[in-house]
Amino acid sequence: MTSGGYDPNQYPQGGQPYGQPYPQGGDQYGQQPQYGQQQPQYGQQPQYGQQPQYGQQQPQYGQQPQYGQQPQYGQEPFGQYPQQPGFNNYGGQPGDLGTRIGARVIDALILYIPYIILYTLVNNSLGLTIGLSVVWTLVQVGYFVGMETSQGTTLGKKILGLKVLAPGGAAKIEPVTSLKRNIFVAANIIPCVGGLVSLVLAIYIMVTISQDPNKQGWHDKFAGGTQVVKA
Repeated sequence: MTSGGYDPNQYPQGGQPYGQPYPQGGDQYGQQPQYGQQQPQYGQQPQYGQQPQYGQQQPQYGQQPQYGQQPQYGQEPFGQYPQQPGFNNYGGQPGDLGTRIGARVIDALILYIPYIILYTLVNNSLGLTIGLSVVWTLVQVGYFVGMETSQGTTLGKKILGLKVLAPGGAAKIEPVTSLKRNIFVAANIIPCVGGLVSLVLAIYIMVTISQDPNKQGWHDKFAGGTQVVKA
């Protein structure tokens, strides 16, 4: 206390109590930013009532989403590709039932038109008719086995864009394998009922093809796993 009642500790210059720092400029309402807080980057708007955290970085280009976040549209994890539906383990798309039936009809027309012509010529002889049926059954089996082992397809399948793969996906089919998958054709050799038996077997093949996910009929599985795919 000095003379005249003036106390410098009580009334310092500028009216600020002694020992109290003056407010610093540059911050609204006199508040200082906390330690470690950064100003928003160029073009970035802080959310209402939130301050950017210390050391927080924006996700870099190509950065994977964190746990619990879904990837954006069109992004796939590195090294993973979407699986194409409808393809088998061999990389080929199985031929549908309708196309395979159409190919079999074309092959039947190719085989049966000459047979009908010859049948009308020998119709007066029972022995020749039976002999012709046996020979023509062997011709049918030889046609399918020969075409599949040499070309990988038949004329009907080739016209409709199909081919036959050997077990395991190999392009070359062995004669024994082809014979197994076409052995049902030999049912025509049975006297009187051969045609009916062959028809029943063909229907059963169509049913098993439609029920199998890889479109393999019982004759394909009997041959070890052959498969008809789109060429």
